[in-house]
Amino acid sequence: MSDDPAIELAGSVRRLIDATIRTLADDATIRAVQSQIDSLTAQLTVETIPGAVGVHHVAGFSRVAGNVIIGERNAIAPPLTMHHRDDGGVATDFALGVAYEGPPGHVHGGVCAMILDHVLGAAVHQPGRPAVTGTLTLRYRRPTPLDAALRAEARIRETQGSKTFVEGFITHGGEVTVEADGIFLFPRR
Repeated sequence: MSDDPAIELAGSVRRLIDATIRTLADDATIRAVQSQIDSLTAQLTVETIPGAVGVHHVAGFSRVAGNVIIGERNAIAPPLTMHHRDDGGVATDFALGVAYEGPPGHVHGGVCAMILDHVLGAAVHQPGRPAVTGTLTLRYRRPTPLDAALRAEARIRETQGSKTFVEGFITHGGEVTVEADGIFLFPRR
């Protein structure tokens, strides 16, 4: 359990999104739930963070993260937890539900691209000095299944001047579903 109740709320909203997609409830039930959600949303928006969210320091909470991939308070974020390996690479284990569906039963290719963009960037990132994507090339090897144990990994292949060349992949059951190569840059201050 988190010390930030909004992180727990994001988990509840993730489950609500899944239920919204899957529901076979009758129209009256759906309208009643919608009314309750609208009322709850009004309560939550009495006071909000202005502008971009990113990471903020708010009284009582050290972080308010809105990132689309790792945002603890972002209900559409998977979210991923990055683990830095001893060899300098990074890895994350995750599963994606129906909110990320493209072809029936499988993750949308654009979602796989978004995850790999983040994971490759995490391999390059340095504290206080985030890297940005210059190019990202993907090779889709096989469909990435929904509601399954997935793993994404990345490592730096080489650095040439201001360019860092990174490679990574997503796997399911030890089989590569998507491979990625990227060139990442550190923006000039």
